[in-house]
Formats: sequence, C-alpha cells, structure tokens
Amino acid sequence: MAQRQPAARPGAGRDDLGDELALPEPPRRVVSLVPSLTEAVAVTAPDLLAGATDWCTHPPGLDLPRVGGSKYPSVAAVRALRPDLVLANVEENRREDVAVLRTAGIPVWVTYPRTLPGALDSLARMLGALGCPSPPWLAEAAAAWAAPPPDPVRRAVVPVWRRPWVVLGPDTFAGDLLRRLGVHNLYGDDVGGDRYPRPPLAELRARRPDLVVLPDEPYAFTATDGPEAFPGVPCALVSGRHLTWYGPSLAQARAELAGQLDPDAWVRAPNPTGQR
Repeated sequence: MAQRQPAARPGAGRDDLGDELALPEPPRRVVSLVPSLTEAVAVTAPDLLAGATDWCTHPPGLDLPRVGGSKYPSVAAVRALRPDLVLANVEENRREDVAVLRTAGIPVWVTYPRTLPGALDSLARMLGALGCPSPPWLAEAAAAWAAPPPDPVRRAVVPVWRRPWVVLGPDTFAGDLLRRLGVHNLYGDDVGGDRYPRPPLAELRARRPDLVVLPDEPYAFTATDGPEAFPGVPCALVSGRHLTWYGPSLAQARAELAGQLDPDAWVRAPNPTGQR
C-alpha cells in the first residue's frame, strides 16, 4: 500500500474545471461521489475514505457509509459524514449538489477527463491534492496504453442507453479509449456537437457500422438485449467499467477491452432479410 506524504503545498491544486482548492492540510476525510474515484482512493489511500455512493462497487467488499446514488446523493448524508473534501465529476454529479456543498463550506474537487492523457493527469493532480504520492497503478495504466492503435480500424456506433437510444458522441473519454483500440466512433466526428446524441434506431442502422459496441453500463446490454436491434451487424459486448472508469481499472482495461473487441468474441443477431 502506498504511504501518504505531505504535498509541497498541502491540499492545494486546481481541479479539472480550474477551480483552486487551498486546504490548510491534506484532507483526512474524503467522500467520493464517483465510483472510479472511489476505487482510486480506496486502492491508494483507503484510510482517507469516509463515504461513497451506492454505485461505488470497487474494490469488492468496500465497507463504507453510503450517501445514495451518484446522480442524486443525499447532501444531508454527505454533510453528516463531516468530510473535508468531496470528489465529484461533471457528468456523474449535478451542479446544484456541488453548489450546495460548497455553500456549506465543504470543498469539492470536480473532475472532467475526456481523453486518456487527460484522465491520467486529472488523477495525478487529484491524488496530489490528497497528499498522496503517485501510485504504481497510475504508471502501469500509462504503460498499458502506450502502444499505438491496432489495425484494422473498425467503424462503429456505441450505444450507452436505449429507450431512447443514446450513443457516444465527440469529445468523450470512452471514445478516446476506443480510438486507441482501433475503433472509429461514427458519432465522434461532430466536433462541437452533442457529446451524447439521441439518434433514432433507423439512423443508427443507416450509418452502416462495421461493428456495434455495447457496454454493460450505464445500460446493461447483453447478448439478448441490444444485438437484436442490429440484425446482421456484429456486436462487441464490453465491460462498461473498463471503458468508462478512470482509475486503477485502466491498468487492465486495454487487455480486457481488446479481448472483448476481438472478432472471435462478437455476437451477431440473425438478419432475416440477409441485408445490412
């Protein structure tokens, strides 16, 4: 286990939104509202964690007070834990909850990585603000993703929800990971467009993807729930945690996702018409 050591400026740093935190000393009680950040702190400095959300499932067996869901946490429960820092994320958490906590005098560190290098930098700055040295898993993650993307490049759509259909658009962390795995997101080229567009199913099919990538979170796509919407098109069922979480799982994510994206692992729903 990595040992904590004082930072050069204890508790100081800027989060991903550029907000500066200047704590008098490194935090001693941290509440995390982001599952991947919960895992990062639990693996690096578990003594710091004072609470987490109901969705914080890693490491397995994590025994902490829970404060509700990440999207709708109980702010009262967070405050009751007397944290001297709360960890949040732009996409996971609501701006109004962050504002309420800050108004109550509780510092909040907000993350917003949209690329792999951005995530590694974000994690390093966050852990530095916690007074932690750079953990081994951070270097392992950087090394695991250092290789160039493989060939061939596959054109894909990447649904993350259905009813309605929601897909990965431009400027997303998961989209950057897929690019590094040789997957071109067909909705990732619309720079400045909706990061999570909601196209109808007919439009998704009309893009004529080579592959449909179906993660098991936030929507739990399975072999029997998802591929049937894309008859005749191969589908890769992948780990949502390894595709969307930024933390210790990144050290294994490349190998895990590469195996799930291998053609031998694809599933394909029957095509009644024989046409794509």
